[in-house]
Formats: sequence, C-alpha cells, structure tokens
Amino acid sequence: MPVPAIPDTTRSALEITDFPYCSDPLDYFNTLRAHPGAVLLDSGQPAAPSGRYDIMSADPLAMLEVSPGGEMHCDIDIPLHGSLFEVQRRVLEWLPEAAFSSDLPFLGGLIGYWSYDLARRMEPVEGRARDATGLPWSRVGLYDWALIQDHYQERTFLVATARRRRQVRAWFGHQTDKSTNFALAAPFTAEMSRQDYGERFQAVKRYIQQGDCYQINLTQRFSAPCEGDPWQAYLRLRHATPTPYAGYCAWEDKAVLSLSPERFLTCRNRQVEARPIKGTRPRGDTPQQDQALSEALLESLKDRAENVMIVDLLRNDLGRVCRPGSVEVTKLCGLESYANVHHLTSIIQGELGPTYHSLDLLAAAFPGGSITGAPKVRAMQIIDELEPSRRSLYCGSLGYVDIRGEMDLSIAIRTAVISCGRIHLWGGGGLVADSEENAEYRESLDKIRHLIKALETLEPSRQADTDSVG
Repeated sequence: MPVPAIPDTTRSALEITDFPYCSDPLDYFNTLRAHPGAVLLDSGQPAAPSGRYDIMSADPLAMLEVSPGGEMHCDIDIPLHGSLFEVQRRVLEWLPEAAFSSDLPFLGGLIGYWSYDLARRMEPVEGRARDATGLPWSRVGLYDWALIQDHYQERTFLVATARRRRQVRAWFGHQTDKSTNFALAAPFTAEMSRQDYGERFQAVKRYIQQGDCYQINLTQRFSAPCEGDPWQAYLRLRHATPTPYAGYCAWEDKAVLSLSPERFLTCRNRQVEARPIKGTRPRGDTPQQDQALSEALLESLKDRAENVMIVDLLRNDLGRVCRPGSVEVTKLCGLESYANVHHLTSIIQGELGPTYHSLDLLAAAFPGGSITGAPKVRAMQIIDELEPSRRSLYCGSLGYVDIRGEMDLSIAIRTAVISCGRIHLWGGGGLVADSEENAEYRESLDKIRHLIKALETLEPSRQADTDSVG
C-alpha cells in the first residue's frame, strides 16, 4: 500500500554537521552498505586526485523503478503517468528545499541510475536485441540525508535532520562486516566471436557509406558466472582503476559496479557542463612508449573527427534547454590519462534556460551522444539491430539530482552489472568512415582488459588452495 505524503516537518531541522574526515570513502561505506538502499557515488580518492566529492546514503524514503518491460513502480502515492523524468520530478518534490544555502553538491534528493535501455521509452528504437541481465531500466531512491566527503577541504559533512543524525551515528557505533569473498565460477566469455564482430563492423561501415549515419558506437558484451559478495568485486575493480565518476549499489541478487572516467552532465547553479570522451589509446609499458601513444592520439585526425562529431551532437542537445547563445565549447580534444588508457575529452558548457529543470536537461540529452553515434536516433536503431543483447545500465547514467535541481551524472562505461549469478562487462568504441576493424576490435578489449583481469584474479587464500592441489 502506498505510504502517505511526507509532511514538510520531516526536514524542518535539516542541518549540516561535521563528521570525522576519512580520505577513503570505502571505510564509511563498508558500514552503510548493510542497510537497505545503500548507494555510493565515489570520486576514487585517494588514488584518483581529480575527484572531489564522495556522496553516500542508505534507507531511502522511497524507491522508483522502471521494470525491463517499461512499467513504473513507486512505493509512494504519486501519479505515474507521463515521462519517467516527469514522474521523478514529482518524487523529488516530496522533499521541501532546505531553509539555507550551501555549496555542498547534495542536500537530499534522487540518487540512482538511468539505463541505456530507457531509450525504448523515449525514441522509436525497437529491434532484435534481447534482455540479458533483467536489470530494471531505472532505479532511483529518494534520500533525505547524505554523508558527503570533500577531499579539497579534507572535511566530511553529515547532511541530516536530528533524527537521522542519531540513526546514522548509531549505525557507525555498531559496525559489522558480513562480507564474503567474490569469485568467478568460470572465465569471462565474449557474446560475439571475432568473426561476429567483424561482420557487424562491416555492417556499420555500409550504413555509414549509405549515409544513414556518421558514427556508430559498436559494443560487445562479456559475461561470467559468479558467486559471493559484489562489494568485494567492486574493491578489486576500484583498485585496478580508480576513477572520479565511480559508483556502487546492490540489492537482492543484483549490483551495479561502475568505474567510469566520463562525466555525462552536471548542473550547478544552473550552469551546465558535458564532458564527452571520444578517442582512446592504451597506456604504454615504458614512459617513452606511453608518451608516444598519447602524442599519437593527440595527432590522430580520425580520433579528433570522431570527438568533434559528438561535440556537435551534444551542443545541439544542450541547446534544446539552455539559454540561447550560452552553449559553447570550452575545451576541444584535450588529453586525459587513466590507469589503462589515454582519452580525448572535450567540454561543452551552457546556462540552463529559466523555464527548465535539470531533469529536463537529462531528458533532452539522454542517452549521451558519446556512446550512441550521430545522428543519435538512427545510430541507436542500428545499435539495436546489430548488437545481440541490450546494453542494460552500460552506456546509461549513474548519479544524483538534488532538491535544488543540482545534478551530476556519469556515463556508465567501464561498468559491471551483476544479476542472477552472472557478471556482465561491455567494451566498445565509435566507428567512423575510416575506422579499421582490427584497431577498433583491440580498442574494445583495451578498455576493459584490466577489469576482466582484476575480476579473474584469485584472492591470495584461494590462490594458495589452488596451488596446493596436485
């Protein structure tokens, strides 16, 4: 039965209080994750110094899900008609705004994910791809409190009412660790054979030559049977590649483990920013080789053209809801380096129009153009025709929208999904007219090779047991 409306008095005593600072969010979240609806937005500190804030919470007031069939379910009594983004705004409005201003990124609101498969509710995208994960198309919680770590100031803040503060402090006063090991029951296998990939690559090239599109992001899925605690899997992945837009949540037999290097959209004080990634090279084994690879990426006309196409697409998407004349490219094809790859990243900025909410911005730009291709709708139709299974959360978004309309979302690449005893990973890249098949195939593997290696590596105790046999 739906619960009654939440009265405004639930947040009348909202305060921001100091909490002991911890340079690594994993220590705090290891306690919170035992509670329903626990979620971590992880900036990768201390190993990824480009991140600033960690946001974590648990025990949401409500949860809004979209099933794999597209039906919305919410455990509060709100109208479920209209678009998902309209319904999410109704959920968000159940929380009254705080009676004070703050520079902190989150003062209560929605935290969760929006999967790539939501495109089926938004655009004419219906093809042969099957659902391989059973993950809800979207799952967002309504959170009235958060623990926020600011690594620039080296301070931790608890944003909560007095009742919530007592509850959270009690949780930390009774820490328990019920984690179990995580292991794969068999190695990862690719959904496509090398020949399958080649046939789909050539199909994309034909579509481009015929003028259907300029660029297509072609992806392949890898999966393996698994058992144990998904949190332990996340710890392995994070150790392998800490990134500034990571995140974790788990429920029932499902989990999301994201190590994304890519910001999709942010909106702060109505200032909008997108940071698309297009163009990739692996890291080198020596400093000299690494430098050569990064310089080759910066000098690549093909990778630059690929990036510029997506910048143009995002300029158009942002222009639908930003103040006319405010959208501009402030960085084009800049180099960013991570543990396993170099990337080209651009920055597009604008000012949200006076009649729009940040959820309108998300609706206008979703899913991110950097992981579809251009033009977007036709690219998505071709993807659905050629890829054997749906992408689930991969290439969707993970993040928050707070009560003020502040928003920060990643593109869910370098992301694993656990569901029904299997773990899934995806790797892909943008194909254009002069793409080379072997190079693109290698790139799709380079992007996730380190993640697969981290998950397939046995824990020391298990390795010792294996070595002792025979």
